[in-house]
Amino acid sequence: MSLFNLRFRPRLIDDLRSYDSTKLSRDIGAGLTVAVVALPLAMAFAIASGLKPEAGLFTAIIGGFLISALGGSRVQIGGPAGAFIVVIYGILERYGLANLLLATMFAGVLLFAMGILRLGSLIRYMPIPIVIGFTNGIAVLIALSQLKDFFGLKIERMPGDFFAQIQALSAAAHTVHLPTLAMGVASLLLVFLWPRLLQSRARTAHELDRDRERIWLRLLRGIPGTIVVLVLATSAVSLFGLQVETIQTRFGGVPKALPAFAIPAFSWELVQQLLVPALTIAMLAAIESLLCARVADSVIGDRHDPNQELMAQGVANLVTPFFGGLPATGTIARTMTNIRSGAASPLAGIVHALVLLLIVLVAAPLASNIPLAALAAVLLFVAWNMGEWHEFARLRHFAMTYRVLMVATFVLTVAVDLTVAVEVGLVLACLFFIYRISSLTTIEPLPTAQPLPDGVHAYSIFGALFFGAVGKIEALVEGDELPPRALILELHQLINMDATGLDALDDIHRALARKESHLILCGLAGQPLSIMQRSGFLQRLGAENCVDTVEQAMARAASLP
Repeated sequence: MSLFNLRFRPRLIDDLRSYDSTKLSRDIGAGLTVAVVALPLAMAFAIASGLKPEAGLFTAIIGGFLISALGGSRVQIGGPAGAFIVVIYGILERYGLANLLLATMFAGVLLFAMGILRLGSLIRYMPIPIVIGFTNGIAVLIALSQLKDFFGLKIERMPGDFFAQIQALSAAAHTVHLPTLAMGVASLLLVFLWPRLLQSRARTAHELDRDRERIWLRLLRGIPGTIVVLVLATSAVSLFGLQVETIQTRFGGVPKALPAFAIPAFSWELVQQLLVPALTIAMLAAIESLLCARVADSVIGDRHDPNQELMAQGVANLVTPFFGGLPATGTIARTMTNIRSGAASPLAGIVHALVLLLIVLVAAPLASNIPLAALAAVLLFVAWNMGEWHEFARLRHFAMTYRVLMVATFVLTVAVDLTVAVEVGLVLACLFFIYRISSLTTIEPLPTAQPLPDGVHAYSIFGALFFGAVGKIEALVEGDELPPRALILELHQLINMDATGLDALDDIHRALARKESHLILCGLAGQPLSIMQRSGFLQRLGAENCVDTVEQAMARAASLP
């Protein structure tokens, strides 16, 4: 569908053209597997964000369905993401739940607008050190937010600020609940060791040629460790009556139905207050989803449509708040699970959402006894896998600018705010880029086969003449160094010029003219020639002072009085 510059074409439409029963079976199997993985994560992300577990489930169902049905990626799975935990918690603490829902809706509008304006390709190329810095910073904050439930500390409500969290945890350190801590440690060990145990047993079964055991291990390998942890932890609470906090004791269980459609209160005063939170949600959703889609492309050898993906994210984030949902985006863990499970089209994501809906409608009461310590262990595991910790060890191999970008973004994400971290990171990246490009611009005396005429100076310019490098050309006419007859600039290696560079060149021309001297340009081509023609500079300079070769420039200089 095309409307002016709008191209709205979900990937599902193209994939269904060559759809068959084989792809359907692959998508159903992948959707079932992803739903099993998404179930505990959706609840854990919602609880960690300061909301009820059903908010995460509703987001995974509604947001996941819309992102798969309308998105531009074949395999991306949408839903609540760990990266949003810190952002949602901060907005919830400062503005309240109703305003969080409004900010998410505004973010949806912004995301859709980004897609219409075709900004997807630009967002995908955010500098890697900034991405790594804020990803690692978010992982630290997620882990920190889970220590309360992991240790069973008696803290009424965790603050949103990093230093206040450290202070609250330190003040409540003496209230550690040993049964809760034991549950948390056992859950964390199991979720870490589960794949290693299966791998070790599979190796043993292969060596002993035990076919039946290998079949069972192959089936168990399809069950994620997070589900194993939740099943065993919930069973332990139910069978042995362990006195630990559960979803039931804190939230009253999980409802067996989707919430009713509700429109949040709206006013223009709220729009002004929620602009920054909405921008934060929109930018984080765009970055997370497009990076996730790019990783998925590298695995399956495909290419997603970033602008269609942004529009799908926008629709999802506009709709889910009407049902009490959280911000939704592409999720790397569930997307990779989808790929490994053999997904063939976006229908796998739709199946995942429908399976989650079925679980909520049929099996919601079973989630009531899930201990919060086990969910905290799952999120600690997610935070560990989310962070790229090896990048800190590799910093010594990179340039100082890379180190500054990554460390500054990481520290600001943890200690100040994600939005501030990304803004400062982008500003630093731009400054470093300007410095690097300006350092590549050189102005050197022009080597000539014969001596220059008396009173003539000649230079060769290489690189880009832009606002970050104009100081180098302005130095040519400073003080009393103006040539009495002419200044020749050889420009065939000048690849780019901006308005500031052109203005500096015009200043040189006027300064020379006041001394009855001349500016002679030679070798102009491409973009610099175009901007000089369009601005009228060449007309002011005179056609006789713009030549093709150095020899012609020297002949022109020699003819001057």
